[in-house]
Amino acid sequence: MVSVVVAPRHGEPVFVRAGDELHDAASTMKVAVLAALHRSGADLDAEIPVLNRFASAVGGEFANDPDWDSDPVPWGLLGGSAPLRTLAERMITHSSNLATNLCLARVGPEAVAEVWRRAGASGSGSPRGIEDYAARDAGVQNRVSARDLVRLMQSVADEPELTALLERNAFRVDLAAGLPPGTRIAFKNGWIPGARHGVGLVHPPDCPPYLLAVCYTGPLASGQDEDDPAARLLARISAAVWERRHAIATARPLPAPPPPPTRPPAPAPPRRAG
Repeated sequence: MVSVVVAPRHGEPVFVRAGDELHDAASTMKVAVLAALHRSGADLDAEIPVLNRFASAVGGEFANDPDWDSDPVPWGLLGGSAPLRTLAERMITHSSNLATNLCLARVGPEAVAEVWRRAGASGSGSPRGIEDYAARDAGVQNRVSARDLVRLMQSVADEPELTALLERNAFRVDLAAGLPPGTRIAFKNGWIPGARHGVGLVHPPDCPPYLLAVCYTGPLASGQDEDDPAARLLARISAAVWERRHAIATARPLPAPPPPPTRPPAPAPPRRAG
């Protein structure tokens, strides 16, 4: 399944393919955690303990596996402390799972849910931490749609501290790889076996900025951070959108999808005479 949504920076989508299909969020949910952290008013320079022990969304505790993390730096701090700002940066620039759960524990899932709500998300959410398998097995899922990822990125587009950090994303093999070298893009990607996603705010030098979200779920996704066939698929889609970039700002927005059909009420049971 491939979902694609293209929109101007502050406008409605002009291209949608399976935009409301829900996918495993992978690391794209880290944008919502980042926004919640910055909007919380927390002292980002405060040192917090670096521990690998987190409260599960269904009770009990869970821990991260370093072998499933793309960033070794926070693991080198384990048992000590680190500034919250440093952890937030590693969460985005190197997609650290350990740093993400430390940031999430600081702000709480309710604050992250509020970020999704303010963005206007219709089906996406991230109610549990990364690798909280007990919660996942109990049906507590982190899910995103391409349409909601565009809404999320639109909601942070005017927060320069956030977009500047998203521009420093080190994993540039998918959406960024489809753009000419040096093109500005504030983006976050995510990958697990069976899924590869990306959402970005692209700043072409010759036309207004635009947003692109691509979610792929299928066998192409190897789960590797760099050498992933699905990453090349996202790069090809990004390149195709780039070729049509001049038309995005002036394209006619798509009409809103119709509401789901409602079932007629069941007939009332016949009354007994009394």
